[in-house]
Amino acid sequence: MRARERPADLRRIRVVSAPDRWAFPPELQPRPEDVAFDLAGALDAIVTVHAEIPDDAFTAGILGTERMGSGVAIRDDGLILTIGYLVTEADTLWLTDNRGRVVPGHPLAVDFATGFALVQPLDRLQAKPLPRGPAAGLLPGDAVYVLGRGGIGHTLAGEVYAKREFAGYWEYLLDEAIFTTPMHPEWSGAALLDDRGRLCGIGSLFLQEQSGDEQVRGNMFVPIDLLAPIEEDLARLGRARRPPRPWLGLYIAEADGRLVVQGLVKNGPAFAAGVRLGDAIVEVAGRKVGRLADCYRMIWAQGPAGAHVPLGVARGGATLEVSVASGNREDYLRKPSLQ
Repeated sequence: MRARERPADLRRIRVVSAPDRWAFPPELQPRPEDVAFDLAGALDAIVTVHAEIPDDAFTAGILGTERMGSGVAIRDDGLILTIGYLVTEADTLWLTDNRGRVVPGHPLAVDFATGFALVQPLDRLQAKPLPRGPAAGLLPGDAVYVLGRGGIGHTLAGEVYAKREFAGYWEYLLDEAIFTTPMHPEWSGAALLDDRGRLCGIGSLFLQEQSGDEQVRGNMFVPIDLLAPIEEDLARLGRARRPPRPWLGLYIAEADGRLVVQGLVKNGPAFAAGVRLGDAIVEVAGRKVGRLADCYRMIWAQGPAGAHVPLGVARGGATLEVSVASGNREDYLRKPSLQ
């Protein structure tokens, strides 16, 4: 089934989130009789993820010390898939199923390359796992459903409006992300389902973009296809069995055709090497660079975490050569302890 009939102004609809007091208008909610899968069963796979993070954690100032979002049951052993930033550095974690049962959880792994996280419930939840993808089969215009915590009122009927590369300013890159509209206001960890009720992605971001004369408000989802190659390693080892990428501790934005450093991790690798706010990155390892995605690929091509990354930075009309001794992002974070 491709895009179905929906209100003509679907992409312009704004939904304001007020936790526990809001619901989508009925015309945006899927009706059980109109979908080709067990909607009630799918809703039972969604859990609320409530994480508490210490005040002195590395990510506390950026992501906050109390984080709330959704997770999805993906296996019969109860394993929950969510988005990584919800549970990074969490020292207390609670999961609430669609029936209201609350159990503690343990963050098994956060994978910074994909953005996924796995959480193990420490008691039994009433959450039946969802079948999966493939996300590769989704096309622009396809009907999709976004399931967030809170039941049918927090479930949105939408469509895919794009599939393309995504580069995030926090040293993050997806070769192909899924973009949907309209916007779900509680996107963090929400489940993206195709028209057969299969899990195709996990909610990561809210985006507002210009598409021709139209402003599109929507969400970006991490494709579920990225999980299979690393799932068992994450579940058993707490990490993917690949070398960690070199991390510089930079926040980079594309501005007027330049890659401008708009943030630096204090005492991070780039800060320690002398990179400064307002610098523009113009070269990596002696090669010109103009796109953020290409910049990341060139940095990561220098070797695993610990590799020296030569940067050419434009500052005050001059180009400076800076060698950054990269780090492993995980070394800056608190490690979860078994509760």
